[in-house]
Amino acid sequence: MDPFIVKAIQLLLSLSLLIVLHELGHFIPAKLFKTRVEKFFLFFDVKFALFKKKIGGTVYGIGWLPLGGYVKISGMIDESMDKEQMAKPPEPWEFRSKPAWQRLIIMLGGVTVNLVLGFLIYMMIMFVWGKNYVGPDEMPAGFAIAEEFKQYGFEDGDRVLEINGEELKNSDDVNRYLFMRDVNSITVLHQNGEEEVIEVPGNIGEQMWEKGVMLPFIPIQNAVLDSVVPDMAAGIAGLKKGDSIIALNEQEVGYWHEARAIIQENKDKELELVFKRGDEIKSIMVKPNEDGILGFSVKRNFQIKQQEYGFIESIKAGFDYGYWTLHDYVAQFKYVFTQKGATQLGGFGAIGDMFPDTWNWKGFWHTTALISIILAFMNILPIPALDGGHVMFLLYEMVTGRKPNDKFMEVAQMVGFFILIALVLYANGNDVYRWLFE
Repeated sequence: MDPFIVKAIQLLLSLSLLIVLHELGHFIPAKLFKTRVEKFFLFFDVKFALFKKKIGGTVYGIGWLPLGGYVKISGMIDESMDKEQMAKPPEPWEFRSKPAWQRLIIMLGGVTVNLVLGFLIYMMIMFVWGKNYVGPDEMPAGFAIAEEFKQYGFEDGDRVLEINGEELKNSDDVNRYLFMRDVNSITVLHQNGEEEVIEVPGNIGEQMWEKGVMLPFIPIQNAVLDSVVPDMAAGIAGLKKGDSIIALNEQEVGYWHEARAIIQENKDKELELVFKRGDEIKSIMVKPNEDGILGFSVKRNFQIKQQEYGFIESIKAGFDYGYWTLHDYVAQFKYVFTQKGATQLGGFGAIGDMFPDTWNWKGFWHTTALISIILAFMNILPIPALDGGHVMFLLYEMVTGRKPNDKFMEVAQMVGFFILIALVLYANGNDVYRWLFE
């Protein structure tokens, strides 16, 4: 099956699951507090619905616009902007008639479900599949170090042993730790057998972002192709699995990191690639895209090991994984507000690309858990029209004892709605631009 279709199916299935459960997070406490729920919809039913059925006073349905979902709760100022209902005297079953603490629980329900769901999925993944890792013993050739990091004392061939004095079990995590966590020191084993504790600046993550050095530690691998994307530059030029790159632009290369450096220097420029296929030496012209990608992967020369967990162990391991996933996402969120970060925002296309291009349940659940945690964080942001906006106004009411008037809430809801629409259009516009021009 075409990879695009596989990703699209996974995206639709994942979002449907997350949206329904998120809305249930609002629906269930609303029902517990005897608040009337008029509608429960997967996707938006602008003008018409693909399916709808009224059961017990609530219309359940599926809309045609897959940008989310919603529950319409009586007596609540939401995206429906039902001013006619709000103009009438409040009824006992309406949202606005309930105590502030009940309304707060109803509004926090969706975020809570998404957060708990993400953690539960990670626990399930740890129990069923365990966790892959590459320790320093499994990476005898060590890392190739970016030039910008050699000034601190790192050397090509280093193996990472500890970060901040604690063992780093998965060496492949080093780049993520540097970018998103508070790293002060890294203990490495040099190729000469000596251990060294190397201090790094406290703002190393910001330096990586500003300089565009997001992968300062790259596993040393031979430049032998493992897979080739047919419709990208490498595949179009005729490269095949098993080909070995030996030179680029008349510069000899022995390892992948050497070839990668030359390719990165020639983004969006044509370059000569010399490779060996069997006993033949061949030369072709290729042009990396603007991100310096030709469309192939190279063979690993390191061993991937697996950590397995029992049922009880998987609960702690899954919780830790979920916690650090949320922590890392929040830590990197600040970069969204930079010019560079704004250009990298993505919409449904970017989310779809997170899924594996062949059906893989482990990959599907990993991505679904990540999206669930991201949705929880994004929804709790204090923006009107999001759950976090409602929570913000409810907390104000609980602290001051004064409820914002309906007119103010209507204006705030409208402003928030237009902000969200603008962000959705911008993010998906970025996807379209990258698809057309990169």
